Amino acid sequence: MDDLTIVGAQLADGTRTDLHVAGGRFVAESPSGARRIDADGLIALPGLVDLHTHLREPGREESETVATGTAAAARGGFTAVFAMANTTPVTDTAEAVATQHRLAEGASAEVVPIGSVTRGLAGQELSDIAGMHAAGVTVFSDDGFSVPTAGLVRAAMEQMLPFDGVLAEHCQDATLAGPSACCHEGEVSRELGHEGWPTMAESVIIARDVQVAKELGARLHICHVSTAEGVEVLRWAKGRGVRVTAEVMPHHLLLTHELLRSGDTTFKVNPPLRPAEDVEAVRAALEDGTIDIVATDHAPHRAADKDKPFADASPGLVALEQVLAVVVETMVLPGRIDWAGLATRMSHRPAAIGSLPHQGRPIAAGEPANLVLVDPAARAVIDPEQTSSKARNNPYRGLDLPAPVVATYWQGRQTWGG
Repeated sequence: MDDLTIVGAQLADGTRTDLHVAGGRFVAESPSGARRIDADGLIALPGLVDLHTHLREPGREESETVATGTAAAARGGFTAVFAMANTTPVTDTAEAVATQHRLAEGASAEVVPIGSVTRGLAGQELSDIAGMHAAGVTVFSDDGFSVPTAGLVRAAMEQMLPFDGVLAEHCQDATLAGPSACCHEGEVSRELGHEGWPTMAESVIIARDVQVAKELGARLHICHVSTAEGVEVLRWAKGRGVRVTAEVMPHHLLLTHELLRSGDTTFKVNPPLRPAEDVEAVRAALEDGTIDIVATDHAPHRAADKDKPFADASPGLVALEQVLAVVVETMVLPGRIDWAGLATRMSHRPAAIGSLPHQGRPIAAGEPANLVLVDPAARAVIDPEQTSSKARNNPYRGLDLPAPVVATYWQGRQTWGG
């Protein structure tokens, strides 16, 4: 934890100011002996918060660990990540939550466990939702699978109502897009001979769950929205006062299913890359607020899990280190959102959805010193070997993208940067 004076930084609203840090918080005046940092030309944003990260540990440490995953998070500007429950064993008990907390000791970002909705992600019986909440969990998800029935969704939401918890849903109807569906259903999947994943497999689950949430007054969060149809259902629900929020991933903002013609399994992800019209739909929804936040779905894999025929390869992309670059490229530089809008979508709002009151706070005296310094002009060609993650399944390799993150500070401690 350092005492700092950051000179000449520009805040997200365009104000230029000096920032002072002591004891892990922003303070009004420069502390005696503070380390001086020249931030001329840099933008100071609140530390980013990712509501959707796969850290793999425990159980799949060969792909990622809490240490390497949070190091990648810090490199990407994040000071907090919500860790999905699909570890081995699954995070479905208070004891498993305690294990996650122990693993996070000494991490480079705050790790917030997400609990599973059903035991073992099996879709049969509910996990110990109340017990996990008593251990600090506020968000619950079977990510990787949809909760299979409306009845289970209702039962889970009823258990979350007393503490206003959030059910975060992976929207994939297994009767429409089963385990063999490996890419978007359309011209490219037919050309390549792959089983397709139709857009309605996403939208019908969103439609089901928003109606349950509306009936109960419960909170629902839609993971990784990827389709125009999904966006339209969200608009319908929000227009009727449903307590629903949604996220989009960087790859769905930038990449299309045309990349699958290369045969490169790096581009296999779930939900899959979509056509250009869906990319535009999710960009527009992020711009107008129908989609609330950007998350990463950081999903590291061993090379052996990707080096297979396309249909057999593990789905998922690494994302923590390039998500800010993609959002700047697709949303900020074209003028669709400004820096304040980026801070809302990548810090303030995800922290609020996850009930994390000490993250996503304003950069102001008395607040925790969670901060990322950004160079708005820097660019670089992405080299997947230049990473803090264990994994190399990076879909942005070779692309010329912004290289915004200069330094990250979590509670005043520098976790990334020179």
